[in-house]
This record gives sequence, structure tokens and C-alpha cells, in this order.
Amino acid sequence: MKRNRLQRNRTQRRPLRRGFTLLEVLLVLIILVVIAGFAIQNFSGIQDTANKRAATAQISQLSSAVKTYQLLMQQLPPNLEALVNAPADLANPGEWTKQLEKVPNDPWNRPYEYKLNGSSFEIRSVGPDGQSGTSDDITNG
Repeated sequence: MKRNRLQRNRTQRRPLRRGFTLLEVLLVLIILVVIAGFAIQNFSGIQDTANKRAATAQISQLSSAVKTYQLLMQQLPPNLEALVNAPADLANPGEWTKQLEKVPNDPWNRPYEYKLNGSSFEIRSVGPDGQSGTSDDITNG
């Protein structure tokens, strides 16, 4: 009988625990923020890779259009706009053929750079950093 009374007193003294403490809730929130941070970091890497691949594909398309223009006109276009609109100074404007509907911007919404180097050309995207001549540039060469 004494034992029953002792056990009852112990169980009566313990407060019933309902819900979570503030510390437990904060700990769960911190864990969720850390996990979300890792997920966002991984997603940004995937987006950069996709943008670089898209720029490479667009540069390839522009290069093909420039080469077709060169075959038809016996010269390289003075700029990328010549693939869309006939240049005003063409000797035989009747030979000109539209190569593109419009010149696209790169995936970072910047215009592609086009440079003539004698009998060759270079098409360049300045890449994610927006600076020409850095290691993240994407070119047709």
C-alpha cells in the first residue's frame, strides 16, 4: 500500500508535457534553413550550367548563319544585324538572304560580341560576370 501511494505521488508531481518548447521549435527552424541553403546553392549551379550550354548552342547557331552569309555574299557580315537586315552598303542587295529572324541576346540578357579578324570571325558571350576577356567567356573558337 505504501508503494502505491509513493508511485501515485511521483506521477502526480510530474507536469504533463503538452506541445514543444521554444528551444525545440528554434532548433527545427535552424535545421530547415540549413537544408534550404544547401538546396538553393545546388540549384544555382544547375542554372549556371544550363545558361552556359544555352549560350554555346546560340553561338553555334550564329556561327552557322555567319558562314552561310559568307558563302552567299562572298564576304563576312560587318555585324550580326546583317544576318537580319540587309546592310545599306551592299554591292548586290538582291543576293542578300535573311539568315535569322532576330539576333538573340545571351542567356544573361546581354548582346553577343562579334569581331572580324581578317578572314575569320569571333562570336563571344561575356558570360555570367558580364566582363569581356575573363575565364567565363564563351566563344565560337
